[in-house]
Amino acid sequence: MQDSRITLNGVKVHPFKGFTELLDYVQGRKGILVAINAEKILHATEQTREIINRNIGYCDGIGAVMALEKHGYKDVVKIPGCELWLKIIGSLYKKGKSFYLIGSQQSVIGNTVVKLKEEFPGINIVNYRNGYIRTEEEKRLLITDIVEKKPDVVFVAMGSPKQELLMEEMYQQHEAIYQGLGGSFDVYTGNVKRAPKWWVDHNLEFAYRLVKQPSRIKRQIHLVRFLLMVKLGMI
Repeated sequence: MQDSRITLNGVKVHPFKGFTELLDYVQGRKGILVAINAEKILHATEQTREIINRNIGYCDGIGAVMALEKHGYKDVVKIPGCELWLKIIGSLYKKGKSFYLIGSQQSVIGNTVVKLKEEFPGINIVNYRNGYIRTEEEKRLLITDIVEKKPDVVFVAMGSPKQELLMEEMYQQHEAIYQGLGGSFDVYTGNVKRAPKWWVDHNLEFAYRLVKQPSRIKRQIHLVRFLLMVKLGMI
């Protein structure tokens, strides 16, 4: 099968045109969804490239979208991971698909499950746990539970590359749809505030976060550098 991915600084990214195309793709193949933004492309290491390229990288940031547009993919869109996982649930839970959640603090994951059951009545959450896996034994027990419960979808909110490495281990034992979520459980429960809709709709989330957290300026300078490299055809 021909590889439709585009390579940016050694990172292979799918030029998905929307949520529906991504969902159709992953439902037909299963696999691990990895969010790609400018930072992950610019600062890619041998390890992170290999992780992404083994899996399904999608555009989670406007920088990645702009890079793909520069390569001629004008219809590609940004697919925020903090929205994608809820779209996945919304499209699958009424079909009887099952879900397993891992990540964040125990109180946050508990509140996440409560809210999901309210928002998606009848959702089948086979199990959940916090993201503090401190020993190999804890990890072994988690993977054993995944194998026993056979969820159709597994969400892991632990940050990169830790969440991707764990998902790969789980996928080797049980094939399913996996998605790394970073801090999405905190956003979903209101523990962390996302940018208001206007900022999101105008692809200015990075600017909003900078206004709210000026200490991010060093990271945002890298975004400017990335966009300049895209414009010059260096990525």
